[in-house]
Amino acid sequence: MARVDYFHDPHAPKANSLRPAVSAFVQDDAGRLLMIRRTDNDKYAIPGGQQEVGETLTQATIREVMEETGVAVEVTDLIGLYSNPEHVIEYDDGEVRQEFSICFRARPLGGDLRTSSESKEVQWVSLNEIDRLDIHPSIRLRINHALAETTTPYFT
Repeated sequence: MARVDYFHDPHAPKANSLRPAVSAFVQDDAGRLLMIRRTDNDKYAIPGGQQEVGETLTQATIREVMEETGVAVEVTDLIGLYSNPEHVIEYDDGEVRQEFSICFRARPLGGDLRTSSESKEVQWVSLNEIDRLDIHPSIRLRINHALAETTTPYFT
């Protein structure tokens, strides 16, 4: 399903849904960041997705990272809670979702990098290479907060 992200755009459609989602900031022992290139908007992102009924937030995070990247992770910390009414995502089925995502820090446990129906590229990216990637501002914000390593989670 294709999507269009609107970020602080006065011409954005009005949101008609709000669904809990998770994302994961995962670094390997070399300090590289686990990134995907999304199939729905062609942008680079940290792995994540929608929480399903019957899952905890950490279970959803572990599942989403595995599904999108092939990497098993352990959730270790909360980075922040992201809900911005000025960021809406329009899907080709008519849904217009307001951003609502909980971002966790996680550490890799193993696995082999692989793509999925949601990720056309999966890679470990050196922090000095991040600026060359096309990353949506909402994802870049999460990365910046994770790199700041504050003791309290970010929230809006």
